[in-house]
Amino acid sequence: MVTRSTPWQAGTPCWIDLASDVERAAAFYSALFGWRVDISPEFGGYANCYVGDDRVAGIGPLQEGQPTVWSTYLSSEDTEADVAKIVAAGGQVVVPPLQVGPLGTMAVAVDPTGAAFGLWQAGTHTGVTLANEPGSLSWNEQLSGDFDGAKAFYASLYGFDYHDVSAPGMTYATIHLDDPERPVGGIGAAQAGAPARWWVYFSVTDTDATVAKVVELGGSSAGEPFDTPYGRQAIVADDQGASFVVITLPKS
Repeated sequence: MVTRSTPWQAGTPCWIDLASDVERAAAFYSALFGWRVDISPEFGGYANCYVGDDRVAGIGPLQEGQPTVWSTYLSSEDTEADVAKIVAAGGQVVVPPLQVGPLGTMAVAVDPTGAAFGLWQAGTHTGVTLANEPGSLSWNEQLSGDFDGAKAFYASLYGFDYHDVSAPGMTYATIHLDDPERPVGGIGAAQAGAPARWWVYFSVTDTDATVAKVVELGGSSAGEPFDTPYGRQAIVADDQGASFVVITLPKS
């Protein structure tokens, strides 16, 4: 279990949210993960989702032309400075720094490989307050067709260090900040033809049962669950087509 009530270290994936039909998504994920979903009219119908009293994700109204997708936000201490770095490193800023009342400041960008991501500079909203527990975030990874280019881009933003964990048929590295023993995410080569993107993983107690529940709720599975050294996982999509990964973490 990871809990945190203060801003996350700069560069850490600190928040995730879903662009979707909020009411419909709230029903789906409440049934799947047991989330309590608090929809706020004050912020345009944006919802914060909770496991118990801990904030684990957000759901926002789908904008015109926007795909239904889970997004990863990296913690920022200065969004203005970070968007300047993004542009200098060949990225594109889609939403310039935008203050969200007292909650914090956000920005949205696309890296040079084509993967979209967000920045979040905490105010009163510090991001997720729980991770690595069932129904909460357990991992974020960027996959693209330009592994070396992606590594260089994110290293230029936050000084990421990488530990190569590639295996036959898989090019992959874990992302580290100041602790070589504690990765904060991953970066890897996408399958041929797959679009560049940041993937979101949720911890669950039983991957197979969760996949069955996803299908029961109108979602879909990209294949059978499979075992990895890091846990049993599966790629699924909700009833509006937003894909994500569920994983049963090994018992420590």
